[in-house]
Amino acid sequence: MKKLTIGIVLLFVILIGISCRSAKNSKTSFDTTKNEVFIDSMMNNALEKGFFPGAQIIVGSKDAIFISKNYGYHDYSKKQPVTTDDVYDLASMSKVLGATVVAMRLVGEHKIKLDDKLGEVVPVYKNTPIASLTLFELLTHTSGLKSGITFYQSLLTTSDGLPFLSKEKSENYPELFDNLYVNKNMVYDTKYLSFEPKENYVQVYKNMWLNPEFYKSVYEKIALANTNPRGKYLYSDLNLILVQQMMETKTGVTLDKLAKEIYTELGIIKIGYNPVKWTSKDAIMPTEIDNFFRRDTLQGYVHDEAAAILGGVSGNAGLFANAKSISVICQMFLNNGTYQGKQILKSKVIKQFTKSPLAKEGIYRGLGFDKRKPDEFYQQNHFGHTGFTGTFFFINPDNNRFLIVLTNRVNPTRTNRLMYKDDFCPKIWKEINN
Repeated sequence: MKKLTIGIVLLFVILIGISCRSAKNSKTSFDTTKNEVFIDSMMNNALEKGFFPGAQIIVGSKDAIFISKNYGYHDYSKKQPVTTDDVYDLASMSKVLGATVVAMRLVGEHKIKLDDKLGEVVPVYKNTPIASLTLFELLTHTSGLKSGITFYQSLLTTSDGLPFLSKEKSENYPELFDNLYVNKNMVYDTKYLSFEPKENYVQVYKNMWLNPEFYKSVYEKIALANTNPRGKYLYSDLNLILVQQMMETKTGVTLDKLAKEIYTELGIIKIGYNPVKWTSKDAIMPTEIDNFFRRDTLQGYVHDEAAAILGGVSGNAGLFANAKSISVICQMFLNNGTYQGKQILKSKVIKQFTKSPLAKEGIYRGLGFDKRKPDEFYQQNHFGHTGFTGTFFFINPDNNRFLIVLTNRVNPTRTNRLMYKDDFCPKIWKEINN
């Protein structure tokens, strides 16, 4: 009888263990068929309504890809279907997948510290109002800097003396840019811009080179851009431009080269800055028809004007990639900084950057990473970033899940914001986490 009782107890313990393991597995299980049907439905609806011409989507975990699909076309002519190797302009996703990833590597290697001060690292800011800003403040967007500066507009004038833009279409304002019309008598400043290569000039577009003397005015404007309360959250492109300058000054290596070292270790090749240098034009998604600054359909050159002025390599934008390459970075994050046996980033640095250090003050931002106040779509530990061109990635370490959505919704114009009005990406993110 005693043996029977012990046997029953042991059986009970085993059953509880199996139940616990099943519960744990069910928490991280993924119904591929159900989610693929949902994503297909969302995508077909989006394409039909003209949210964007095409997209790449990947859903995965730290050791598997559950869904990897391409939808639609490069543009609305529907001549060229989206393929896996096509690369998208990531826009502000560059802040994380470029500059922040590099910052994480340098912090982990003790080559830069979060309390390093801008003016002590970058000499040009030494005696300016922003000299005491720290790397931490820049990464958390609590520097007090304004959201951005349209540096490129000082390279333009109009021969008729009229404003650049008008709300009304007319003979003088025939072409649309965003929701305004552009003066047809636009003139470039030839003191700083050349339309043929010149020694030491920086290429900012396929037919446009910039005199580096122009950067003096860029740095002067940034130095006077602290117009908001320091310590309060305000998302700013300027923050990541300064992060880039701090890292490049500390290491003596440019951001694109620092990032490429990491991408090479990860074995990913469809990611980088200035993609015309490493892939064919046909494999690069077109973005906006820019009737203002570049006066062309942008393809292979960064959409963001500030990043363009900086030669396509910027802390705030400039990175191009396909979803497959980004999925490797997501898996590295979910594997605590390792990928295929290589330690790419330190685990403690990933934890440090992806938490919300200022949550008690109502600031949910991570270091570089986008994090949201918990709501119906996002939870406390979720982290990722979005991009103006129509890009999105988020990671949920609690259930070992990530989502990547790449689109070129700004083609042919940035006025198309349908995917945001419909919560397109958040709805997919919510569904795959259920």
